Amino acid sequence: MKSYESILVAVDIYSDYEPVIARALNIAGTDMKINLIYVVYPQTSIEPYGLFLETDYSDEICEQAKTRLRDIATQHGIEPTNTHVVVGAAADEIHDAAERLKADLIVIGTHGRSGVRLLLGSTANAVMHGVKVDVLAVKV
Repeated sequence: MKSYESILVAVDIYSDYEPVIARALNIAGTDMKINLIYVVYPQTSIEPYGLFLETDYSDEICEQAKTRLRDIATQHGIEPTNTHVVVGAAADEIHDAAERLKADLIVIGTHGRSGVRLLLGSTANAVMHGVKVDVLAVKV
């Protein structure tokens, strides 16, 4: 069986990400590449009065997220250059990043808060479907 060489760790920087990163670090050992990814959902609002203009706050949110993700990486001994903040649908962006970064394992947290998906959260469930590499869902 081939061992893993590159791990993509999908984290929610505003939730309990520690168990997810800890599990990835345990698997990685010392000579494996780890990338962290945080996906920003596109944030738009519509003015209630006047011209009904759409405003996109994604750039501002991304800058804050990049700073936070780099801090998390540094705290865990992960290269800050191996952090990625992207905007879009979480599962699609994680799939794309795994392919682009040549990851052979995705580690993602799951909380299972949504009533329909009792075992996995909706994002973890979506990531598992249609992905070409192994996925480890860590209960947080």
